[in-house]
Amino acid sequence: MPYDPSAFPPFAVTVDLVVLTVRRHALCALAVRRGEPPFQGRWALPGGFVRADEDLATAAARELAEETGLQAHDPVAPANANAAHLEQLATYGDPKRDPRMRVVSVAHLALAPDLPAPRPGGDARSVRWAPVEDLLDEVGYGREGEQAAPLAFDHARILADGVERARSKIEYSSLATAFCPQEFTVGELRRVYEAVWGVALDPRNFHRKVTGTPGFLVPTGGTTTRQGGRPAQLFRAGGATLLNPPMLRPEA
Repeated sequence: MPYDPSAFPPFAVTVDLVVLTVRRHALCALAVRRGEPPFQGRWALPGGFVRADEDLATAAARELAEETGLQAHDPVAPANANAAHLEQLATYGDPKRDPRMRVVSVAHLALAPDLPAPRPGGDARSVRWAPVEDLLDEVGYGREGEQAAPLAFDHARILADGVERARSKIEYSSLATAFCPQEFTVGELRRVYEAVWGVALDPRNFHRKVTGTPGFLVPTGGTTTRQGGRPAQLFRAGGATLLNPPMLRPEA
């Protein structure tokens, strides 16, 4: 029988962003407080509807630029300090996830170095960086003086999935360098691992592992004193995408 489009109910597609960065040695996510129904006044992940002329990657990159001013990193283009790692995370399609209509969300994970305070746009009344452990608290999230409430829609699940993706990928890939500036010290990289995993790591053991992993780090020949103390050697990300041996997460 011929295909009949009217036999299938229409539905919308959105992109939601789990934007992670490390601020003050804590893993933080970008959160917006919704200015319109549904869930008006509740905190949520940034995102929006996919436009008719967009594919998913374009929509995610547009939302990332609108919310953070960052461009999605093009792996075949020269390094850009104003670019973030962006990858598709998962698809969420519970029929009741959005009270307005049937909405399927294709979530994306974005990672970038320490980012400045964001500015609200679109339907967001305010936007801020918040520690992921606060956003995922069982009683919900609220700024000082606010009543805590769970994140809007199913965004707590999406955020938890994004955090676990980041925690897992820095074990076997060089993704942790996406949280660092173009030139960084081993100590700065170690603090990324500590913030993402939520554990303290032995500095000497960590230094031995990361400098001994082929293709992970490349010395730049420079040093810095920005962390205080004696000058520390500067590195940049090497060409390796997979780490062998991997950086295994310590057991809790």
